[in-house]
Amino acid sequence: MAEHNELGRKGEEAAVAYLKKKGHHIVERNWSFSGYEIDIVSEQEDFIVFVEVKTRTSTEWGDPGDFIGEYRMRRMVRAASHYLKKNRIDKPARFDIIAIIWNERQFELEHIEDAFLPFL
Repeated sequence: MAEHNELGRKGEEAAVAYLKKKGHHIVERNWSFSGYEIDIVSEQEDFIVFVEVKTRTSTEWGDPGDFIGEYRMRRMVRAASHYLKKNRIDKPARFDIIAIIWNERQFELEHIEDAFLPFL
């Protein structure tokens, strides 16, 4: 497995563990449809939560969360819309970002709840 793929996998594992501690029920991981992907789909209280996880080894090129631009947000919204329709879910949706800095032994995690609103 390529090093960046392994880093991403470790970051997603850390994100899932963190979300579970915060009371999220993990519904899907790496859900994809027609070229769209959502890293984590969870339920928390009355919300269905779509989570994008970005993991980096340093902040040399910026914070990991900064790498989620408008294009990626639009793709998440399209994927989430399809997911909600396909699964007939009638709950309010929320879009979260988890940014992780990972070194060989530990990680720093930042959870941005309600990171963006769906584009109209």
